[in-house]
Amino acid sequence: MTDSNAKGPHYWLFKSEPTAFSIDDLWKKPKSTDHWDGVRNFQARNMLRDSVKKNDLVFFYHSNCNPPGIAGIAKVVRAAYPDPSQWALQSDYYDAKSTRENPQWFMVDVQFVEKFSNLVTLEDLKSDARLKNMVVVKPGNRLSISPVTATEWALILEKAKKSL
Repeated sequence: MTDSNAKGPHYWLFKSEPTAFSIDDLWKKPKSTDHWDGVRNFQARNMLRDSVKKNDLVFFYHSNCNPPGIAGIAKVVRAAYPDPSQWALQSDYYDAKSTRENPQWFMVDVQFVEKFSNLVTLEDLKSDARLKNMVVVKPGNRLSISPVTATEWALILEKAKKSL
């Protein structure tokens, strides 16, 4: 099995609170690269572990802020591997049920690609009927990772470029 995608990249939306880790924080990291850790939802974990691949593209979404929205783009540069914070007793992400032989939680490495001049807000997304099926606009959605279709990706890029 290879880390690359035979049919080209897939698209994702990854959420992070900007007070915890923002797109600017990613940009400032060495080689503008860092791991995306701390995922503790099984549905999001399964996508991260089983579906997110090297070279996939990610909308970096700032959540739990005013206003929430897509701040830019990152690229997956390393496919899923065990998140070591699950074994660190002092970590907020420690999981006593997880072992090195049977890890429960995974992370990927992402690299900064682009910061948008203006946030593509959640309200922008919700107000576009063409984006009504996006996971992030659905009421009650709390997933930190969600898939984005190629059509949704293109529409959002168009919105980002218009806001220049």
